[in-house]
Formats: sequence, structure tokens, C-alpha cells
Amino acid sequence: MDLGRPEPEPERRLSLSAAGHLSLDDVEAVDVEIRDLSVTVDTSPSIWEPATYPDLFRKTIGKGDHGPTTKTLLSSVNASLKPGTLTAILGGSGSGKTTLLNTIAERMFSSRLSQNGTTMFNGQEGVHSVRHAYVMQQDILLPTLTVRETLRYSAELRLPPPTTKEERMRIVEEVILELGLKDCADTRIGNSQHRGCSGGEKRRTSIGVQLLANPSILFLDEPTTGLDATSAYQLVRTLKSLANKGRTIITTIHQPRSEIWDLFDNLVILSRGSPVYSGSMKECIPWFSELGFQLPAFVNPAEFLIDHAAIDNRSPELEEESTVRVNRLKAAWNEKSHELFKPSTSEKVAEVKRERKRPKRGQHAGFFRQIRVLTDRTLKVTYRDPMGMAGSILEAILMAIITGYIFYDLSRDQSGIRSRQGALYISVGLQGYLFLTFEIYRLTLDIPTFDRENSEGCVTALPFILSRRIARLFTEDIPVPFLYSVIFYFMVGFDRDVSKFFTFFAVILLNHYTAVTLAMASVSAVRHFPGASLIANLAYTLQSLACGYFIQSNTIPVYVRWTKYITYTYYAFGALCGNEFEGSFYDCPLPGGESNPACNQYTGRYIMDNLGFPQDWVVRPIIAILGFVLLFFLTSWIGLAFLKVEVTIARARASDTDLSAGKEKMTARSIHEVRAIDVGLDEFSLALDKRSPTGKKLPTKTILNPVTATFRAGTLNVIMGPSGSGKTSLLNAMALRLHSTIGTRYRPAGKLTFNDAVPSDSVVRSVVSYVCQDDDALLPSLTVRETLRFAAGLRLPTWMTKSEKYQRAEEVLVKMGLKDCADNLVGNDLVKGISGGEKRRVSIAVQILTDPRVLLLDEPTSGLDAFTASSILEVLQGLAREGRTLILTIHQARSDIFKHFGSVLLLARGGSPAYAGAAKDMLPYFSGLGYQCPQHTNPADFALDLITIDLQEAHREAESREKVKRLIESWTSVMNKESPWAPESAPRLSNIKEAEEPNVDSTSGRKMSDGQPGKVAAEEVEVPGEGSEAVQEPAEDSYAALERRLSNPLPRRSFHKAALATPAELGALVHKRASFATAFPLLLHRAAINLRRQPPLLLARTMQVVGLAIVLALFFAPVHNDYYSIQNRVGFVQEIGAFYFVGMLQNVAVYPAEREVFYREDDDAVYSVEAFLSTYTLLEVPFEIAACLLFGILADFAVGFPRTAEMYFVYVFCCFGIVSCGESLGIMFNTVFNHTGFAVNLISILLSVAQIMAGLMSINMPELFKIFNYISPLKYATAALTPFTLRNVQFTCDDAQRLPNGHCTIETGEQVLDLYKLNVDPIVNIGALAATIVVYRLVAWLLLRLVRTRWKSVVEKTRKS
Repeated sequence: MDLGRPEPEPERRLSLSAAGHLSLDDVEAVDVEIRDLSVTVDTSPSIWEPATYPDLFRKTIGKGDHGPTTKTLLSSVNASLKPGTLTAILGGSGSGKTTLLNTIAERMFSSRLSQNGTTMFNGQEGVHSVRHAYVMQQDILLPTLTVRETLRYSAELRLPPPTTKEERMRIVEEVILELGLKDCADTRIGNSQHRGCSGGEKRRTSIGVQLLANPSILFLDEPTTGLDATSAYQLVRTLKSLANKGRTIITTIHQPRSEIWDLFDNLVILSRGSPVYSGSMKECIPWFSELGFQLPAFVNPAEFLIDHAAIDNRSPELEEESTVRVNRLKAAWNEKSHELFKPSTSEKVAEVKRERKRPKRGQHAGFFRQIRVLTDRTLKVTYRDPMGMAGSILEAILMAIITGYIFYDLSRDQSGIRSRQGALYISVGLQGYLFLTFEIYRLTLDIPTFDRENSEGCVTALPFILSRRIARLFTEDIPVPFLYSVIFYFMVGFDRDVSKFFTFFAVILLNHYTAVTLAMASVSAVRHFPGASLIANLAYTLQSLACGYFIQSNTIPVYVRWTKYITYTYYAFGALCGNEFEGSFYDCPLPGGESNPACNQYTGRYIMDNLGFPQDWVVRPIIAILGFVLLFFLTSWIGLAFLKVEVTIARARASDTDLSAGKEKMTARSIHEVRAIDVGLDEFSLALDKRSPTGKKLPTKTILNPVTATFRAGTLNVIMGPSGSGKTSLLNAMALRLHSTIGTRYRPAGKLTFNDAVPSDSVVRSVVSYVCQDDDALLPSLTVRETLRFAAGLRLPTWMTKSEKYQRAEEVLVKMGLKDCADNLVGNDLVKGISGGEKRRVSIAVQILTDPRVLLLDEPTSGLDAFTASSILEVLQGLAREGRTLILTIHQARSDIFKHFGSVLLLARGGSPAYAGAAKDMLPYFSGLGYQCPQHTNPADFALDLITIDLQEAHREAESREKVKRLIESWTSVMNKESPWAPESAPRLSNIKEAEEPNVDSTSGRKMSDGQPGKVAAEEVEVPGEGSEAVQEPAEDSYAALERRLSNPLPRRSFHKAALATPAELGALVHKRASFATAFPLLLHRAAINLRRQPPLLLARTMQVVGLAIVLALFFAPVHNDYYSIQNRVGFVQEIGAFYFVGMLQNVAVYPAEREVFYREDDDAVYSVEAFLSTYTLLEVPFEIAACLLFGILADFAVGFPRTAEMYFVYVFCCFGIVSCGESLGIMFNTVFNHTGFAVNLISILLSVAQIMAGLMSINMPELFKIFNYISPLKYATAALTPFTLRNVQFTCDDAQRLPNGHCTIETGEQVLDLYKLNVDPIVNIGALAATIVVYRLVAWLLLRLVRTRWKSVVEKTRKS
């Protein structure tokens, strides 16, 4: 691709004039005028923001800092943007780029913001007066749709109604071509679990979605972040051609390469919220020259300007100097902008306009088209998620079979009547609850798409809600209740009557709809899973307490009795009871049947009365449930239509800049001192075997074709290539980080060598450190210094003392230039913290604590602005000079960085190498093939463009495909010595023993690729620095000589064998994990700090138990001694089973995040599974004990059981046991399944079954379940609590309940215990519960251990076999 050639004429692009009235060419021209725009934010602590509570507390006691409480985000920005222009907003991190973009696009809503100045669009205020679209930095796309489907559905929703289907499809195809999406048009978008499109393709799809609405103004937030240099250039080139059509395009951008710079028409350059330039690109460099800042030759102007507009705080002197410079730039521009931007005449217009209502944006598709399109889309998404679809149907069948078997063929005696009530409650309460959690989980995944489409005005709430239900009508909404009803009804042995069965089915169906509409209502109130499931759990707790099963509904304390009328399970349970019991008579053991007054308690009327339900209670409750469905439906409609998701403002940090840039202290060491390691790849390739969910083997996918390369110590070794070329997979394979699962198996082939010997896995793990692309492994609430100190304590060898380890942490802190932010929190989305560049430095710092010989980095500069990226690369260079081997993948390399590269591996898409050798030989090699790098072009960008296929036009695509194919072939022939100049001796690749052989020449054959070309003389080996500059060129400079050098470098090993570590030495480097004694106290300390600084986690840990205890006390207190109180006493013990769910939910709130950190550190072999789990347990137990002690007080004293110490501690212990086992189950399932939602559903089913089997709902269970029950903590807790609560209790009854002989049906607690078969020794059961607690945690430990170690080796063994 020749970057020097002119743009293709814009008319060719996306022309749809053929479509008559529909054309993406006829764009309404919009002129944007920004005048004196300023934004300030109130940063004072607020009672509404939990993150600010510590500040609020300090302020209240008068210790807070009384600094300013407002922060200026933008000050007096002016700009005039004409139609048909592409405007870039530039600046370092924290300069206010995104704030400016969001303010113009009116996407910032917060009560804490105040805004001055005006933004006019064609003389009208407010962006909503014109067609506009906004492309976010994150791609919110449905992962199971293909690119073409995504765009088609968007076109259906966005394009105005008169268009025909053919026209809409034609536009989609043109957009696909326009955005270069042809190659991946039928690829699914994909997500972290299932790979699909690359980052660049996703970003272009997001832009395509917005383009379909044919906007006049297109806003883009950092559209090139995470893309490689070529994709970024193609993307901006696309934007430019869109602008040429007459659109006004405004984008923020991090690191534009020089070719991208030439595409911009206007620039707004910000520094700390104030403009230092705002005008046309052409006049920008002259303006800076006038002020005395001359652009040097061959420097990217964008990088030059961002560096000059950034405040450089690497040392006090530099900071002072740069602050003076920036202030001068600001002042000069401020003066200039008064001349340039006269207060616009439209300001007067604005005054007049302001009274008028903001025009509402026109709806794109009508109500029925929306329903049709969304239903079709939801159907597709549903059947492409077979796990989800099968999950819901399997769940219904499983629950029906399990519960049906528990209540199998119930007898018609007194205990059969009790069990029937249990069975009816289960089918309403439990089945509804399980589907509720599942639907909430699914909705939280789908709601971001709705929010995006709704904010763009192409989808409204009502069609969204309706379409979800219509699409799932035949896949879920009818099959799930129907299958459940058919199986459960007949297994339990309810009345075999057709009308009764269909009434049962109708109630279950309505109950299902109540669950899904309640899920929608919960999610519309709070858009994330933890929040929405909390609302649903509260609602469910209310359902179970007030429904009339656990507490006789007329004896609920009067202050909460009204709640039964607002709980749908009261009506659903009532309707099922009415359907089953009304008009029935059960097996009375006494003679005379129904006419005998003593048989009264066997009549349906008596049973219904005893439960507290009125007579003829079937039709009325069904109507009431229907009312609930409509109510929740209405609530969710209101929630989705009126509760908009807002862009929240992150709270101000003390500093927005990378405090650490350039403060590094590195010591260069010669390779002699360090005993360096050269990493070699020898015909190294990688393939992936996948199996479909059914177990069918899918075709093997090649990720990496055989690569031969050498990465030398002392220089930066760079792997470059477009998205999808296998860069990250190669690094993961080298670091042994590819984890095969049941469905996928990685198959590496070829050799990875250290100094020509094949290392063992333990050597690789000890010598290699790996810095991932994201900074997930950092705990957000530790400071930088704490992070490094804990890491040092855990990672450094035991023979070092604590002070030596801290000393090492301080050294690394200084070395990485992190001294100034050492006491700042790391932070995350919710906690303010250090900047992105600083986070990346901390991640690198943690890895270099152990002084690894080989450091692998995946995209270390991704997502950072040019200034920060440059400082990170300076750090890496310093690390390399210390004699390490650094291998990094890189997306967008700055022009001034390339000269520091040692060797380069270029991978084309599909994982084929196109070059692997010294960086300085790369351009001569390509020019020998006829590809000359233009003088002013960044060599890294040139190389990337060369091996990237241009998919934006048919003929360009064919050309570039051919070119890439040629480049790969010519490199293969160089490697295989097929070229005419090849030396005779082919390299030997077969036998690894070559390393020990004395014959030096044979060894050199291994080091083929990065062929240290031209390393001939001894002194060249010692150069640890920029490899490329210090090396002398050999005399022969012909292309033939170059090829010879590349294909077979001379044996440089013969000179300085001493400089390299030998295999024996490498073996001695193996480091062991920190022992339990070392790791445990450190981990405990670290986790305690992390927990202490996160109040929401503390609340999640303690408040759930206490909250449930308060609710139980409200509903059950006080218990009486009348006939109804039997049901209430038994119901209270039954409700304690709910603590099982509480334990699991506490685990879900905390464990997944900690598990991720542990997995990262376990990959680095830092400490053992035992240390991690002991820490987790020891931190969890005190909170549980405290919460259970409070529960004991509420249960024993408030509810009114015997007030003895024995009774109190039995309650406390049983509560603790159940919560702890819930936590253990959470650990087990969240360990086995990374998918938290899936794990939650499975655990919920298990817990529900355990609750049914506890012994109070089903009295005569089948033997199989009795066996299972022995491993359930609920069985032991129930058997321990019921004797304590019921023994020696006398019951009274009223006249209607008496038997003819004057006695009550049940008079003593012992009779109740006999009825429930629970007249057992409670002490034995308490012992059994204690044993269960320990066993559960041990099983959790075993599973975690298996997942992290044993399974790995099992997979390895099968792989080797």
C-alpha cells in the first residue's frame, strides 16, 4: 500500500444515488460554533457517593483538607468547525479531551457539573437539533451476531420508514465495503469466551452501526485505541472520506501517526483543560513556529505538539520549565482566540431559542417494525446461545424430576397433606425464583445494547420488552412451565383431573411471566447484576415470608400483615392450594368418613382455613397474578423509558498526569556481568483443536505458522503485525500461559530454546516474567508502594530479610520512576487512582522485582497517549540495557522509537512470518524486494502497512493480498535457502543436542531468524544498548550479502560463550513458590487492607445476614402457643435455610475478583492455593461470626423462643454453619465455572433442592434423597434446631379446632417432632454440622487445587500422548 498516493476521489465512496431518494451522500451540512465553553465539577464529598465517605467523615470531624471543592475540567474553549471537515481533539492523559467531546455531544449529565458558554449547530443551540451519532470507546455489540447481521438489524432500526428492504440491504453492503469489513462480514463479533472479530473490525462495525443513521455530525471517542498502526490509519482514512461527503466529524485521538496527522482538517489541542491551539491543521505548525517551537525534520507533528503541550514532571526543574512553557502557550492562544472568535451573532439567537423546547429526535423505525426486527434478532441470539436455551429447559425438567421424586406419589394422610402444601409452595416459590435469577443475569448482558440503541433514538422501551417475550414464547415461556407442570404434577400424584391440571399449568405459566417481568423491572432500576439480583432477592424474601406457607397468613404481625396483599406468591400459592384442596377429602383413619366431625381436619375446607385462605380461592388469585404481570411490565417500561443511563464523572484525582515519566533510574550492565539469555524459536507453530458443545471435533485452526527467530538480550525485540496475526498467542505460548479447556486444546509444535538448549517448564516459569495487556492483577485499594512491598514479600526468595525485600521494592519503585505516586491508590472504575501509564509501570515493576532474565510484554503501550507511551518505552529500553531479554508486541510504534529496536518479527494475518531479523536490516531487505520506505515515513508503520491486507476496495484488496502473499513466500524462501545466493550448508534444525556439541557452526544453525545479521566481531556482542546503532555494518552491502546474513548469521557464540548462561546455570535459577509460612501473613495483611478500604465489600459481607435476620424477626415475632403457631415455629426453622443463599451471594460479591488476582499470581508461581484459600477463609469467618451473633439475638429474643444460653448458641452456630457452607459452595462453583452467572444458577438449583430436602417440606422422601441429604448442612441444622424449639412446648387450640373428645389435634411439641420424624438427638446433629463445615471447605480447596494444577497436567499428558 503506497501511503504517498492521493486519496481516492470521494465521489466513489458509498454512493447510493442509484437508490433514488435514499442516499448516504446527501448529508445536511452542519456548521459547529463553540464559544467560551467551560465546565467545572463539584468535588466536595457527598452523602450520595459511598466512595467519598472517608473524606466526608474527615470533614465532619474537622480534619479534612479545606482545599478548593470545585475543579475546572475545561476552560474557555473556542472552535469553528465547518461541514466536511475532520477535527481531532489532542492532548496528553487528563487534558480534558473526552470531557470536551462529551460536552459538545451532550452526553454528560451530573448534578455536580456546571457549564458555561455555548455550542451552536447551524445557529441553533443543542446537538439534538441535527442528526448526529456517537461512537463510544467500548464496542457494545451482540457477540453472537455476525458483522453483516449486526449492520442489517441496525439498518432496519435506523433507516427512515419509506425505504424498501432492498435499499436497506444495499446500504449495508456499501457500508461493509466502505469500512473494509468484507473479509469478516460473516464472522461473529465474539467476546472473551468465543473469539470472533479483531479489535479493529469491532471498532469499524461500531462506526458502521452509527453511519447507517446517516448522521451530519459523527463524534468518536478514541476510535484508534487498541488498534495496530495500519488499522488505525485505515480507520481515520475512512473517517476522512466520510467527512469529504459533507459530514462534520469530531474525534479524540491518543497517538496519531504522521500519515493520520495529514488527514485532519482542524485541531483542538488541550493542556489541562485549556486550549493551546484551536484551528486549521495547516496553520498549526506555523503558529507554534511563531512562538519559537520549530518542528524538527522527520518528527511526527502530533507527537511533537502533545509533548510540548504536556507538563513534564520528571524532575522539579523539568516541571517548572514545562509549566512556564504551557502557560505561555495558553496565554498566547487566549489572546489570539479573542481576535479569531468574535462572540457569534448566534448568541443573541440563542437567547431567543432557549425558550423553545429542544426538538425531539425523529424515531427511525415505527413500532411494528421495531417489534419485528428486535424479535428476529432476539430469536437469533437465543438459538445461538445453546447453553442458555438448554439451560432454562434443562433446569425446568431437572427441577421437576428432582422435586417430583422428592414428593413422589404422596400419601393422603396427615403428613401427606403437609407435604402437599410443601410441594405446591415449591412449584411457585422456587421455580419462579430460579428463573428470576437466570433472566436477570441474561438481561444484564443485553441491556447495554438496548441503552445504546435507545440513547440513539432507534429503539424504544415497549418494543424491546415485548420482542424479548415474543421471541422466547416458543423457546422458553411456554415450554418451561409446561414441561415442569406435566412432569411435576403427575409425579407428585395431585388430583388426576383435566381441568385441575390446566388450572395448575395456568398458575405456573403466570408465575413464570411474573418472574421474567420482575427481572426486567429489577434490571431497569439497576443496570448491573449485583444490584438487580439484590432487588430480586429482597422481593423474593418478601414473597416467601408473606405467601402463607411458612407463617399462617392471618397470624403475621399486624404491622407487616398488609405485605401479603402485595406479594404475588400469596396469590399463586393460594390459587394452587384452592385448586388442589377445595372439595377434596383425604384418608381419615376414623370410621364414618366426611360426616364424622373427628375427620374434619382431613377436609379441603379445614386445610384452606388452616392456611388462612378464603373460600373459592382459585379464579380471584389468578386474576390478581395477571395484575402483577401487568404491573411489573408497566414498571419495567417506565424504568427503561425514563431512567436513562448517565455518563458519570469520575471523581477528581490529585493529579491527572503520569507522575512517573522519566524518573527512572537504570544501571546499564554489560552482557558479561548478567549472564544473558538469548531466546530462540525454532519452527515454532501453534494450532488449536476445538470441539463443538456436542463433542464433535471441529477443523483444527492454525494460529501461528512455523516461526524461526532469535530474540537477543540487551535490546528491545519487537513482534509486530495486524490484528489477528497471532502476536499475543505467541507470547502466551512462550510464557506457558495457554490454558486448554475441555472444549479447546492448544497444540504447540517446534522448539523454544534458551541459549540453544530446550528449557524445562519450571525453568521457563522461573526465568520468564509476563506483563499482560490489562492491569487486572493489581488490587485497586492498595497504594503503589504497598502493591510492590507485598509483591516483594511474596515473590523474593526466603533467604532475604523483610528489610532487604522492602529495600528491593523501593529500588524498583525508584527505578520505574514511581516515587511521586508511591502513596496513591491504584484505583479502578469506582475508586479514583493513578493514571493508565502509571498502572502499566506498576504492572511492569511487579514483574521485575525478581529480576527476571526474560520479560515478555503484551501491548505495553496500548491505550496510552503518545507522551506516556514514549516514557514507558524508555523504561523498557533501560530494562533491556541491564542485560535482560525483552520481547514485546506493539500496535502503534512512535517514529522516534524504531531506531531503538534490536530485532523485529513481522507476522502477517493468519500467523505467517514476513520478516524476522535485525531492525536495521529490515528496510534494506524490503527495498531489495522493491518496496522502498519513503523518507518521512515511520519504518514501523511502513512495515505494518506492507503486510496488512487493505479490505476497503476490491482492486486494492486483490493487490494487497497478492503483495502479502509474495512477502511471506519470499521470507520463507530466504529461510529455506532457496534463493540463488544461499550458502550451501543448510541449517540443522533436528537435534537439540547441538548445544553441547563442540562444532560451533552447527549450533549457529539454530539461531536462524532474527539473524543477528552482521554480528561478526567480538566487541559487537557486548553492546547492550540500542543494538542497531552500535553494530558495525560489514563491508559487503549487496542484497545477496544481506540475504546471506539474514538466513544464516555467523556463529557469534564462539567468542563469548562465557557471557551466556549455561543449561546447568538455568536449572539453578528455578525459583520456588513462597512457602505457606511466608505467604499467609502477607496475604492476610494485604487482603485486610483491601477489604478495609472498600466499604461496599464490607457491607456485602455483613449486612446480608443481619438484614435477613431483621426481616425474619419482623414477620415471626412473637411466636404464640396456639394451633397456628405450629406452622410458624416450623416455618421459622425452615426459613433459616435461606442463609444458604446468603452465604453464596456473599461469596459471589467478593470471590470472583479475588480469584482473578490469584490466578494471575498463580500463573507467575508466586504462592500456593493453600495460602490463598486460608487467607480468604480467615477473613470471611470473623464477619460471619459477628453477623451470626447478631442473628442469634434477634432470633432468640425478638421472636420469643426459650431464652437460654443453650438456645442462643445453637441458633448462632446453625446460622454460621449454613452461611459458611454456602460460601464453600460458592467457591466450588465459581472455581469450576468462570462464568459467574452460570455458576450462580447452578448453585441456586442445588441450594433450592437442599432446602426442600431439609426435612420440613417433604416428610417421606425416597431413599436416594435421604442418602444425599447426609451431605447437606441444612439437614443437620434443621434436626438440631427443631428439637430445641419444640420440646416441652404445650399448644392450645380454639373450639373449632378441637376433636370431639375435647383434645386439640396436636397438643405438645413432641407430637410435632414425631409428625416431621425429627424427634432426634440435637447434639449429634450439631457435631455433624461442624464436620460438614470442614468437609465443604476441604472440597472447595481440593477443587481449586485441581483446577490450578492437576487438570493442567492431565491436559498436558493427553497432549503429549
